[in-house]
Amino acid sequence: MKTVCKLKAIPIILSLLLLTGLLAACEQTEPAAEISGQLQIFHAGSLTIPFEQISTEFNKIYPEVEILTEGAGSATTIRKVTELGKECGVIGSADYTLIPELMYPDYADWYIIFAKNQMCIAYTDNSQFADEITGDNWYEILARDGVTYGRSDPDQDPCGYRTLMVWQLAEKHYNVSGIYENLYETADDLMRPKSVELIALLESGDLDYAFEYSSVATQHNLNYVELPPEINLAEKDMEDFYAQAEVEIAGAEPGETIVLKGSPIVYGVTIPSNFANQEMAIAWVDFLLGEEGMTIMEANGQPPVSPGKTDDASKLPEALKKYVG
Repeated sequence: MKTVCKLKAIPIILSLLLLTGLLAACEQTEPAAEISGQLQIFHAGSLTIPFEQISTEFNKIYPEVEILTEGAGSATTIRKVTELGKECGVIGSADYTLIPELMYPDYADWYIIFAKNQMCIAYTDNSQFADEITGDNWYEILARDGVTYGRSDPDQDPCGYRTLMVWQLAEKHYNVSGIYENLYETADDLMRPKSVELIALLESGDLDYAFEYSSVATQHNLNYVELPPEINLAEKDMEDFYAQAEVEIAGAEPGETIVLKGSPIVYGVTIPSNFANQEMAIAWVDFLLGEEGMTIMEANGQPPVSPGKTDDASKLPEALKKYVG
């Protein structure tokens, strides 16, 4: 009798275990089914390719989220929210300092630093003097008659004011005066709203050189000049040297200006506080900062900052606190 009871009990126990497992599985997948809607992401132009790849992978987990990405200069990206009143779920800035400068306290109260980059000079095989330019003579090549070079607008795009910082620091590093003056607003100095807009001009041959992030040059299969660490804005231990460069840009209010000092290039992300579906935006940022998202950033030439950095961890959404240290 006891043996028969045991044999009957086994399938009952297995059924209970199976049911428990199914319930657990349902609980794990339930958030993906619940998160849905339209997620607008405004980001720096240099984040276009990695953010598109990250969004594609995110949609495999959350297929009901419609992701709309829009690249621009980081300052312009932020002003779409703060000045134009556009709805946005995630802001990705190529300079994290613009988030507190332009968004605190009305539109955000936190950011997370998540990736790095460096300045370079991109060019093609058809660029004039492509076989001569180096990290030591680039300022001489660019100053030659008829050589065209481009940069982005410093009031709209961090790559633009960082270009001006590179020119300032170059005078100190090479101990050569006049580099900034010889390059700034000459007939051959072409400016566009954001740096990625210069790529097409390089590829068409309308531009010989463009000041870019190395990640952008890599993503578009361009040649580029590697700049010395003293001027490429990539090295943490060069902070004091970089800080000698200063650029003034437009501030949050009309007529207001901000003075920015040179510093290592680090990206920041935040979620505008007035975005209605915070859960959806947090899920996307969680994916960005997780292992898969950071692997995509690394593969695109933008090394992760790990752990991430912030100014006040207590302000972070609970799900994102694990990424800062």
